[in-house]
Amino acid sequence: MEQKTMKGFAMLKIGEVGWITKDVPKCGPLDAICKPLAIAICTSDVHTVWEGAVGDRHNMILGHEGCAEVVEVGELVKDFKPGDRVLVPAITPDWSSLEAQAGFSMHSGGMLAGWKFSNFKDGLDSEFFHVNDADGNLAHLPENINIVDACMLSDMVPTGFHGVELADVQFGDTVLVIGIGPVGLMSVAGASLRGASRIIAVGTRPKCVEAAKKYGATDFINYKNGSIEDQVMELTSGKGVDRVVIAGGNVDTFESAVKSVKPGGLIGNVNYLGSGDYISIPRTDWGVGMGHKQIRGGLMPGGRLRMEKLGALVSSGRLDVSPLATHIFEGWDHIPEALQLMKDKPADLIKPVVKLVKE
Repeated sequence: MEQKTMKGFAMLKIGEVGWITKDVPKCGPLDAICKPLAIAICTSDVHTVWEGAVGDRHNMILGHEGCAEVVEVGELVKDFKPGDRVLVPAITPDWSSLEAQAGFSMHSGGMLAGWKFSNFKDGLDSEFFHVNDADGNLAHLPENINIVDACMLSDMVPTGFHGVELADVQFGDTVLVIGIGPVGLMSVAGASLRGASRIIAVGTRPKCVEAAKKYGATDFINYKNGSIEDQVMELTSGKGVDRVVIAGGNVDTFESAVKSVKPGGLIGNVNYLGSGDYISIPRTDWGVGMGHKQIRGGLMPGGRLRMEKLGALVSSGRLDVSPLATHIFEGWDHIPEALQLMKDKPADLIKPVVKLVKE
């Protein structure tokens, strides 16, 4: 590659962001260098920058959601070439690691270490970015998926669906989804696709409520009108729900989840807990430790196969992700504005996307 330096939008330190110049990353034999076609801003960027949730970071380029064009591949890459348009998962494991062989690729190299972009490695908000194990992590972008919708496949769809997987939603289940931002909306969609008979969604923003209805939510809880668990019990005649997906809230949200789920039920958490030292589990409502109320928290799986399968859901028309991108910008200069928008979360926002090329 002739270009030696690149610009990127970075976390300079906790609470401070700005544009920086760095060297273009080098491509290893199994790797790829890509240039983004579009990027999306995530709430986790807000946690990382303003809460220091993953610790202090200096001059780290942000971004882990987007789609891209391959510009260079290593000599051992078989399935991708320069010019290919690709889906880029937020989680890019090292597939030869022992953790991947044990079935937890997202923790390859250590807990959460499959999450490289904008964690301990420069992310997508730059002219070029590096992808490890290109054959294992990239997926070809289907021709009928536009670059805005493609961004939703990096993180929002796989994370929301993973919450449903962790909760092991079954046919006919009553499911509570706490939080209906973009991840929670995909949990609603995933629960519906998995056959839930009733989906109770917790959220208040009108744009999100409207989208949740389209994705299959049957009931809604406004957390401003009282505790979540009391409203769940009222809706279920005191029985509670079979499954809970936590896609929003904080360390105290687990208390409502435990109180809302039936004995023998499952709670799946995919919410990034940006602050707090401990989660809150109510002793008696947890059956004094013996209520068979399981709590599972997990980072979304990444990798090519996952991207191909989820991409097929969108490509086939089985999943419409277009309602998620409510604010679409064009051009690099709008990245700071999009990040600030995600921090402020106005009532009409679900997800901001910045297009970096014209379609």
